[in-house]
Amino acid sequence: MSTYVDGYLIPIPKNKIAAYKKMAKNGCKAWMKHGALAYFECVSDDEKTPYGINFAKMCKTKKNETVIFAFIVFKSKAHRKQVNAKVHKEFSQMPGAENFSMPFDVSKMAYGGFKTLVKG
Repeated sequence: MSTYVDGYLIPIPKNKIAAYKKMAKNGCKAWMKHGALAYFECVSDDEKTPYGINFAKMCKTKKNETVIFAFIVFKSKAHRKQVNAKVHKEFSQMPGAENFSMPFDVSKMAYGGFKTLVKG
């Protein structure tokens, strides 16, 4: 079975991780309820690498920031579209949705949809 993945890289102030985790737990519940196959939110722990560029450097984080690496797995691109529509509808109908503020600078977030190339 082929899968499709939404991936995110998010520079975030270290003092906002608790707020982000609360938001991510709600996100996990919603995406899984609406059919996502898997949901991961990960915070950077080891930014030293002997090769390539680490995520913190790539995201140009400041000393008070770290990086969130997140991904959601779907059955297909079409399934992703269906699930995301349901999740976004649910979130837009929540009380206070119009005043909700992300605990990070959304303009610095990187996002993309990915076809699975190899799956173990």
